Amino acid sequence: MDTTRPAPLTVYYDGACPLCRREIALYRSQPGAEQLCWVDAAHCEPQALGPGLDRDSALARLHVRDAQGRLVSGARGFLALWQGLPRWAWLGRLLDRGPLPALLERGYRLFLRLRPLWRR
Repeated sequence: MDTTRPAPLTVYYDGACPLCRREIALYRSQPGAEQLCWVDAAHCEPQALGPGLDRDSALARLHVRDAQGRLVSGARGFLALWQGLPRWAWLGRLLDRGPLPALLERGYRLFLRLRPLWRR
């Protein structure tokens, strides 16, 4: 990755969560993923989280920061991530319309309640 300019996206994920690790490994294996910055919030130095993001928040749900420093999380974070990966961009654009992001957020919040079951 070119270190003279910021990554188009920085993805903050919970590397201590087995399910999260598997999902992020899938995204990281995709073409274009090498252009993104991937931060394991469970194991990084606190300053790696950047402004406006603390470790507890970063571990609670997926966060994505764009090159301008804007931070989104949850379903909006996934939409940003998908739009940042060439093979997934169509899905991100398709689902980033009308009421769909709000519906995706509801589904994501349900998943977050069930996630502790996979951490055992």
